[in-house]
Amino acid sequence: MTNVVELRGVVAVLGGFPALAGVDLTVGRGEVLLLQGPNGAGKTSVLRVCAGLLPVERGGGSILGMDITAQRDSIRSRVGLLGHTNGLYLDLTVAQNIRFWASTVGASRDEVSAAMQRMGLDGRLASVKADRLSAGQRRRCALASMIVRRAELWLLDEPHAGLDAAGRDEIDSVLRDAVAAGATVVVSSHELERAGALATRVVTVDGGTVRDGGGAR
Repeated sequence: MTNVVELRGVVAVLGGFPALAGVDLTVGRGEVLLLQGPNGAGKTSVLRVCAGLLPVERGGGSILGMDITAQRDSIRSRVGLLGHTNGLYLDLTVAQNIRFWASTVGASRDEVSAAMQRMGLDGRLASVKADRLSAGQRRRCALASMIVRRAELWLLDEPHAGLDAAGRDEIDSVLRDAVAAGATVVVSSHELERAGALATRVVTVDGGTVRDGGGAR
């Protein structure tokens, strides 16, 4: 199995404090990896390193074969991160947000329409500015943006937060489809029963390090 994520002894610092204190982690192509652990353990920092957003102080590794230190810009173009802030432009409408992200990868109008329909955004919500959306609607918009970006590595931080039962089920369905299409998924969640049902492997993040938490499924 080809490794999409390879982190070796990664140390990352936030605000003068070590957010990651020597992380070793590999994720194979097609895996759905669940990161579990307490708040402040470093789960979000692992995702941000994998997304090319958090610089590495020490250690090394690669994401999709690209060096995590020298090729962070290239990593960002091929990875999708769904974080707490959703990555939306609040002064743009739902449709404008999704079209913007589609334009970064040359996605077609049909792909935009399909993503919006998949996430229930193709009706009146399409013309609503993101700053007027509910938390769940913003989550749906962010996920539609990830779909049109054709991300090879999906990184999701508490993806079910703010969604009703139907929205949570839809996210699970989208992730299964993404994996079936060849993507790899790393998800951080406290909803272990739901996220665990998707995962092929679980690891625990604690104290800025990663340890095995149950192995492959």
